[in-house]
Amino acid sequence: MIVTRRHALALTASMAAGATLPARAQSDWPQRSLRILIGTTPGGSPDIIGRMLADKMTGPLGQSITVENNTGGGGGIAAGIVSNAPPDGYTMTLLTAGFASGAAVGKFKFDGDNTFGFVTMVCSYPFVYLVPKDSPIKSFADMLARAKANPGKFSYVITSLGAVYHLIGTWVGMKAGVDMVPVPYRGSSAAVADVLAGRVDVMLEPATSAFARIHSGQFRVLAVTSPARYPLMPEAPTVAETLPGVQYMSWLGMATAPRTPRPIVDRLNKEIHRALALPDVQQKLKEAGNIGTPTTPEAMHKQIEDEIAHWKQLVEANNIQVN
Repeated sequence: MIVTRRHALALTASMAAGATLPARAQSDWPQRSLRILIGTTPGGSPDIIGRMLADKMTGPLGQSITVENNTGGGGGIAAGIVSNAPPDGYTMTLLTAGFASGAAVGKFKFDGDNTFGFVTMVCSYPFVYLVPKDSPIKSFADMLARAKANPGKFSYVITSLGAVYHLIGTWVGMKAGVDMVPVPYRGSSAAVADVLAGRVDVMLEPATSAFARIHSGQFRVLAVTSPARYPLMPEAPTVAETLPGVQYMSWLGMATAPRTPRPIVDRLNKEIHRALALPDVQQKLKEAGNIGTPTTPEAMHKQIEDEIAHWKQLVEANNIQVN
């Protein structure tokens, strides 16, 4: 077929017009309600923070945002729905750090930008080693000494094998050269009861739940996993003060479907950053043991990739098997 100059110009104009359509649609985004999928139970930290963000973003976006709890597969079903959603930014999920540990043990599949459209990290918080207020264990170093004196007998609480709790405990044990026994619990009530009764030696918990236990007077803090003294509990020593290099901040981060256009990702990023800067949001985060840590999409992506690589190395080195 011979293409004349007139045909070429017409074709070029047609292509240019078509290329502007997605941009125009993106500039008018959003045009309908959005939803945030939460992979944890109602009332937990991700649920509370997800609903708080939805409330603060509704006005600026001009559309309602519904929050849906889908706890199947340890958060994997919620993540899977978003991973397979249309790339239009209308479906999001508030990922937890459990996604990275789950990917490291093969529970979840992760293929970078093909898995999610990363938006921003939202908040972070350390894990905390706790003992009952009347426990004979006086410090984190004392805990390690007792574990070393009783190999294979000193125990600590985890949620499940391969979970972040388990990987942190394994990392600590490996660095300290001690053999501690992880004891899985489905719910915190039974775990608390057993630690208080002395059937399990130590609780390892995220600050979001540990702080309430400390403030109630039932438990004492031995150490936190933050890189430096945690601003919300500066009197608590860090694990790294005894075991240099062992530091970890758990997190929540917002993601949407892969291949979502960058202008839409940037709009979501902007509105979440704006919400996290509000004084009442910062106060609510603080009350729950959280610190707002908004990032770029690229920084969120890198943090998750780095974390998966770190946990994979630990899993392989310690031959951790998860059924």
